[in-house]
Amino acid sequence: MPLYFADSSESLVPDAHAGFATAHAALVEHHPGHGYFRSRVTSPARRVGMVSGGGSGHEPLHAGFVGAGMLDAACPGRIFASPHNRQIFEASRAVAGDDGVLHLVKNYTGDRINFGIAAERLHHEGIRCERVLIDDDLATDSDEIAVGRRGTGATLIVEKILGAAADEGRGLDELVALGVDLTRRSRSLAVASAAHTTPASGTPAFDLPEDVLEFGVGIHGERADKTVPHAPLSKLVETMTDRLLAALPHGPRPRVLALVNGLGSVTSLELYGIHHVLAKALEARDTVLDRSLTGTFVSALDMRGFSLTLLATDDEALRLWDAPARTPAWPL
Repeated sequence: MPLYFADSSESLVPDAHAGFATAHAALVEHHPGHGYFRSRVTSPARRVGMVSGGGSGHEPLHAGFVGAGMLDAACPGRIFASPHNRQIFEASRAVAGDDGVLHLVKNYTGDRINFGIAAERLHHEGIRCERVLIDDDLATDSDEIAVGRRGTGATLIVEKILGAAADEGRGLDELVALGVDLTRRSRSLAVASAAHTTPASGTPAFDLPEDVLEFGVGIHGERADKTVPHAPLSKLVETMTDRLLAALPHGPRPRVLALVNGLGSVTSLELYGIHHVLAKALEARDTVLDRSLTGTFVSALDMRGFSLTLLATDDEALRLWDAPARTPAWPL
């Protein structure tokens, strides 16, 4: 298995961060000493700074969504590793507004610990800080999993909608309430036909026979609790759609916002085919597809797979989703 295009596995992340900063210098500031990216533009009405972060290897999440209408700062860790609490503290202190700072945290143990320590440090300095915990992964929705559902594709949706709400001048408590509600009505599910390549070794993180899929794989390469035989795409997407819709709150006729997300090695050609099948599956289930987004937004290095995320939507969420944003990776 070939290695990544990099001078070394150790240089892959720092070189990528430096290159990202140069490529998008009009939109973001890079603070390598403290380990975060900061937006160069923010709404004058914004009272709360918005900070997220997580391991590298999920690009364009999170740094790709730093900018006008979305995040004020993002803290990248090493590959698939939480950022250090010092990074989060420094970024949060730099962008905190008059009403404090909001942390958008994917539900992983390391992220929870490090964002929590940073929040305690901020409180000691008199800076208000609250957290929205994003836990949308349906595959880990089990009482047997102590940490609960993982945070995956819905992170992007929450960042976009809360960013627009923050631009309206909403306070910290209002943003937390909205974020909690959004996570409550978001669920994701991912499948993969091949694992990501481990940068240090150049070998797959796990082996998978050619005739099966990991059904419920995680964005850090976590194995699913089961494999399923390869099936026609329409059957696979219908199964995923049924599981996602069953987990969402909805009225007599469901309305959803959908994210079709590549995990690294799936082509745009395939992703748009998946979107087509998903749209047909939703229509057959009398579900309104209000909005959708297709592309690679929350990757897992070069994993060959995709995820589907559905948000049970309403008019307010759609209005905020449609609000303008300008970041390195936001496509609309």
